[in-house]
Order: sequence, then C-alpha cells, then structure tokens
Amino acid sequence: MITEVKTFPVAVSARHIHVSEEDLQALFGPEATLTWDFDLSQPGQFAAKERVSIVGPKGVIHNVRVLGPVRAATQVEVSRTDAVKLGLSAPLRQSGDIANSASINIIVADKEVTLKQGVIIAQAHIHMTPADTLALNVENNELVAVEVDSERPVTFRGVVVRVSEDFSLEMHIDTDEANAGFIVQHAQGKIMKSWT
Repeated sequence: MITEVKTFPVAVSARHIHVSEEDLQALFGPEATLTWDFDLSQPGQFAAKERVSIVGPKGVIHNVRVLGPVRAATQVEVSRTDAVKLGLSAPLRQSGDIANSASINIIVADKEVTLKQGVIIAQAHIHMTPADTLALNVENNELVAVEVDSERPVTFRGVVVRVSEDFSLEMHIDTDEANAGFIVQHAQGKIMKSWT
C-alpha cells in the first residue's frame, strides 16, 4: 500500500525514429554518425540534428526527428493519429517490441530504406530506478494507473513500469494522449493503484 503519494514528471513524446547503424549509413552516407542537438531526459539519450521523412501507403510525414544513440534495430514511434495519416496499422507496443509490427519507407533526399517491421505506437510507460520502485511500491513490468494533473485531469490505465539503474524517473506519453488530457510538458503524475 502506498502511504505517501510521490509525483513524477510526465514527458510528451512526439513522433521520432531510432536507427540502426546499418540504416544510418544507408540514409546518411558511409561513416555517417548522429549529430548531437540536445540531451533528452533519460541519461545517455539525445535528440540528433538528423531528420527523415516516413512514407506509408496513404501519406507522408516529413522532418521526423532521429534520436540517439544508434540501436540494434530501427524503430519508428508514431501516434495513432500519425498512423491513420500514413495508412498504417501500427500496434500498441513497448519500445523495442517490434516483431510483426508495421512496415514503412524512410527517406532522406535521394536515399531510401524500406523497413519491413518497426513502426509502433508506444505504450505509455514510466522509467524508474530500482530505488524508485521501492518508494512507489511497484515492480518492473507492472501495469499501473496514473493520474495526471492538468486542466482536464485524466487517469491512464495500463501504464507499464520499466526499471533500470540507467533510467531517470519520468512517465512518457504520446501527443494524442497529451492532447486529449490537455497535458503540457512536465506535468505531474501519480500512481493511483495497480491495474490488470
């Protein structure tokens, strides 16, 4: 039972792409590296200056930000609204779970990569350290309900807890979720109860 309610910041994550080393070279040229633009809230993560266009069966979205560092597999994270615009049936998944997810074409100038799988809508989640789990009385991969303070207060259910010593305490939602709840960057959330 949580006796003291601890709040944490809620970050709104816009559409973005993580690239593999192979796809980075294919899109930006041999020996290309990601160009740091600014640090993100999670340690070691950064926004790169590189941008791409993503093309689906029904539409295109330009200027999609690349996030670093490079990953083992390329992954595109979009909102449900983005997926409809692109004509994709992107599944709701945890980051990294891209098996049998949607495909898309990624374009930079005259270079193009066809991603056979890798487009997802990211499930709302909370990054936290093992010490945070003790303070909040939760466990890794537990699904919880989170109330977010805003002009239109909302409670998110099925928010997954993700734990690592390398994380910083913060909840991540996408732009659709933020817009529906009038949630601004760095609003405060609190865990209300476990949810299954």
